[in-house]
Amino acid sequence: MKKLSVVIPCYNEAENIPLILERFQAVCTRSDVELLILDNGSTDRSPEIISQQLPSYSFARTTRVPVNKGYGYGIVQGLQFVSDSEYIGWTHADMQTDPFDIIRALEIIEKNSNPQDIYVKGQRRGRPLFDNFFTWGMSLFESIYLGGHLWDINAQPNIFHQSFFKQWSHPPDDFSLDLYALYLAERQGLKLHRFDVEFSKRIHGTSKWNTSLGAKWKFIKRTVDFSVKLKQSLRDLSG
Repeated sequence: MKKLSVVIPCYNEAENIPLILERFQAVCTRSDVELLILDNGSTDRSPEIISQQLPSYSFARTTRVPVNKGYGYGIVQGLQFVSDSEYIGWTHADMQTDPFDIIRALEIIEKNSNPQDIYVKGQRRGRPLFDNFFTWGMSLFESIYLGGHLWDINAQPNIFHQSFFKQWSHPPDDFSLDLYALYLAERQGLKLHRFDVEFSKRIHGTSKWNTSLGAKWKFIKRTVDFSVKLKQSLRDLSG
């Protein structure tokens, strides 16, 4: 059993994959930590690049989702693949945060007196002013509407004990997965530990959603729609 397995969902990240493996090689010095490169239905050269690169990196393995059904769907498939690890989680493939953050997260868990009951999540620093304003607005809405301290919902990484994942029911297939996991952790009384992570620009590729004001509006609409469904499902369970 691995101590920690981290899923990195990759959708058309052919340029980024060598960089991901190179940067994680510098921090994955523990034999009980592994990386799962999840090919989330890529249509570019990602499968070929992964096949070429992976044999050189003993800390990494891979699996593939044949057809992209969304960011959340891919991550959940990856988490199921590594669910025999003690701690699991995910981070993004854009390399906008330091790979060492996953080791920092694991060290936070290991120092905790009740490591099975902790959810560790990054908190972004160094972002553009407009993006911070957008995040603040979404966080305020979610915190008031759903109740809880739901700030910087899409920050990475997300690390937790595998027993928490086994309690998930019908997680969303899209970017709402980050909200789902954070809210569920709060609702179940897990100790939420946030730590600062530096946020830098992408070196390769482009964002799959943060491309324009129109894209931001679509993201807001999807998130609000999911929040309504999530709140209603919780009412049904309690009723």
